[in-house]
Parts: sequence; structure tokens; C-alpha cells
Amino acid sequence: MYKIGFAGAGNLAETLIQGLLNSGAVQASEIQVTDVSEDRKELMKKKFGVTVQQSNRDLVQSQDIIFLTLKPQVIVSVLKEISEVATGRKIFITPAAGVSLAFVESFLPESPVIRIMPNTSCLVLEGTIAICPGARAKDGDIKLVSEVLGKLGRVIPVAENMMDAVTALSGSGPAWIYTVIEALADGGVKVGLPKGLALTLAAQTVMGAAKMVLETHEHPAVLRDKVTSPGGTTIAGSHALERGAARSALMDAVVAAYNRAKELAPDLDGKGH
Repeated sequence: MYKIGFAGAGNLAETLIQGLLNSGAVQASEIQVTDVSEDRKELMKKKFGVTVQQSNRDLVQSQDIIFLTLKPQVIVSVLKEISEVATGRKIFITPAAGVSLAFVESFLPESPVIRIMPNTSCLVLEGTIAICPGARAKDGDIKLVSEVLGKLGRVIPVAENMMDAVTALSGSGPAWIYTVIEALADGGVKVGLPKGLALTLAAQTVMGAAKMVLETHEHPAVLRDKVTSPGGTTIAGSHALERGAARSALMDAVVAAYNRAKELAPDLDGKGH
């Protein structure tokens, strides 16, 4: 069984650890974490029963797969810290937004590096995980990491130049779907449904519709047409959505998130060795 480490115990690490444990992919005894915050380390230990390491170097030396769940602003200092103890036997996974594979690889010249962009649905094993292998990642490395992450949802290979777009769509997307679910439920309340029932109906409706798209492979417009009868309730509601420019607003949200991802990408020039 592989041993997994998390350099950085923030929200993303917490989500991934919870998902891995929920899926049965690993046991808590096989996970180690580090963090600059004593509170976060104590939380991880109490909540999950994982082992807390005192240094990133110790973490790298003892684990097989290391997630660099770090803010882009601090990844350089950690990479410098671990570069001497990283070996070809270790696989490093980086989800840091805006930090390229080549940059991470420059600190880890012997090790395979794989870049990912997961989302919070990994917690309930329905995540979207974009994956892009680095130059030294072999087929076996990619297969192993894909199998591990596949326990958390759907693993989708992408080119690295698409990562900012992935961040905008599937990384930020759950927040907007929560807004859609909330709005649908509020609409249900307005027409007489109890709040709890309305939320259940709205959430299940969204989940079912998504599954229809994924499993039928039909275009959403085709599926929508199948629900829409002449002069019926669905076309009346669809007309209201068009008046409110709902589709345009969602498209604008993805574009705005993409542009912001570009702005937030750290300027790492001159911050290397």
C-alpha cells in the first residue's frame, strides 16, 4: 500500500484526505501531514487520526506520494526545503494555481511531478480532477496517481495550458451550482414547498440532470428539448430564464474566474534557486 503525504494542511488537503478515507483508498495510518499552523496540524490529527510530521523534509523522506497542497506564495520556500531529499522514488502532485510543472520540476530534478486541479466535490467522491503529467512522469506514475484520484471522482487528462480554464470552470463551478440549487429551492418555497423539501428536490434534480448529460452523451440542448412541451410549464420557465440572461451570466462567471486566475498567478521569476 502506498503512503501519502500532504505538505500543507489547509482546506484542500482536508477535502482530499476526507475523500481518500471515505473511499477506502488508504487508511489514516498511511497518511502524514505538515503545516506551519499548529492548530491545523492538531485538527488533522484529531479529525482524521493521521500522523503529523514536524518538517516537510521528514514528510518527503517517509512517504511515497506527496501532495504539495500549498499556497502559490509559499511553494518556493517548501520546494527549496525538500529539494535535497526528493528522489526518483517519490511522486509529487501539485494543485497550486498558476505554478507550472516546469517550475516545480526545476526544484525536483530526479522526481516525477504531476499537476492537478481538483474541486471540493472530491469530499463526496464526485470530484472533477484535471490531471497533467510532467516530463519525468512515467506511465506507471500516471496510472498510480489516476487510480488514487479516481477514488475521489472523475479524472480528466488535460494539457497544461488549459489549467486556468479548468480552474475557472470546474474549480469555481461548484459555487455557482450551489447558487443555482439555492435559487431553485427558494423558488419552490415561494410557490409553497417547505424549505427542506425544496432543497432536496432542487439538489437531486441538479444531480440527476448532470448524470443524464454524462451517461447519455447527448447535448444539453437536446435533453432540454425532451423536457419541453409546447405551451407547457418548462417553456414558460425557460422563457423567464432567457429574460433574466441566466445563460449569459453563467458564461460571464466562467470568463471572470478565468481572468482572475490569470491575475492571481504568482510572479515566480527570479524566485528560484
